[in-house]
Amino acid sequence: MLVVPPVVSLNTPEPTPTFVAKAPAVRPVALQATDKKTRTATAIIYCEANFGEIDGKTANGLIRRSEKYKILSVIDSGKAGLDTGMVLDNKPNAIPICRDLADALAQAGSVPDFFIFGMAPSSGMLSKHERGLVLEAMSHGMNIVNGLHEFLNDDPVFAAACIASKVRILDVRKPRAKKDLHLFSGRIAEVTCPVIAVLGTDCAIGKRTTANIITSALNEAGIKTVMIGTGQTGLIQGARYGVALDAVPSQFCAGELEATVVAAFEKESPDVIVVEGQGALSHPAFSSTSFILRGSCPNGVVLQHAPRRTVRCDFENMAVPTPASEINLIETFADTKIIGLTINHEQMNDIEVGAAIVKYEQELGIPVTDALTRSPKRLVEMVLAAFPLLKEKPAISA
Repeated sequence: MLVVPPVVSLNTPEPTPTFVAKAPAVRPVALQATDKKTRTATAIIYCEANFGEIDGKTANGLIRRSEKYKILSVIDSGKAGLDTGMVLDNKPNAIPICRDLADALAQAGSVPDFFIFGMAPSSGMLSKHERGLVLEAMSHGMNIVNGLHEFLNDDPVFAAACIASKVRILDVRKPRAKKDLHLFSGRIAEVTCPVIAVLGTDCAIGKRTTANIITSALNEAGIKTVMIGTGQTGLIQGARYGVALDAVPSQFCAGELEATVVAAFEKESPDVIVVEGQGALSHPAFSSTSFILRGSCPNGVVLQHAPRRTVRCDFENMAVPTPASEINLIETFADTKIIGLTINHEQMNDIEVGAAIVKYEQELGIPVTDALTRSPKRLVEMVLAAFPLLKEKPAISA
């Protein structure tokens, strides 16, 4: 039987750059707000022309939730002067949107610890302008958080800039060396608590946000829950367990996720494990969902759907499937069940969301809610209905 070594928590100090060079010491960056001797690292996010949009999902997610960084501002010249919370959820949060890097630095008052590239373009690469901007940020003394498929530590220009400016680059998506990757072992059968995957009918549809809210709601209800991140944004937000699945060689995807779930189960002894979804099982451009279903073997699935979205992101000739179609595909592909549907309310008002909830509950015969506009208690009820033994937990029955 394969023995799975512990998965490194993302709250441990980040690795040093992978290029071979005798770099000078990097200024210390504290990441734990709970340690009195340290402070939370500060950061600004670059999201030009995309904040609040689909390709700005990394920035959007960090504004909604960030355990690892204190976000000072977002750069998006088209929305400069606005409040990020108002743009996303019509709720002010006092995190401003700035015109450019100079504006963000001026409003910060001092140089932030990190410059986060907050977009997820389909190309996964930096443009020529963006390369220059990242280098400029480094010249000011900011460390870089890069969630793209382009690994900047492998670029000699950026490697030299790290040495010159005494900073580091965190290539979030870069997988471990192949010798350290795991093949699927079957140890997922040792996980005895419910595993719930949050999947969707399209990419960039809110799966991570819903997974975070489910995790928080269950923990607040006294049901110990751990979330497994499977994409770069969740890892940047501070997920304690996770792997950027779309950057792992396909042979190891199921094994890497299995190892992560097993490690979380063994270390945390949770009542529930929630796994963030990626893409959509029906989407021909992505395969991550299939590996999530294989690697985590979820006991239940929450499906995220945007009723007003008619075509897939970046694929205008591909229609978004109906929830019923995606449910049938998921339950045919894997030994699991859909325990509920969550609504992405893009382009919908509150009345339309309410009508959609009623409609889908009648059509599908499962609980339906909107994680952002409805009470999180509905998500707890959804989970308890599917896994009634959780009601017997002392903290719940008290």
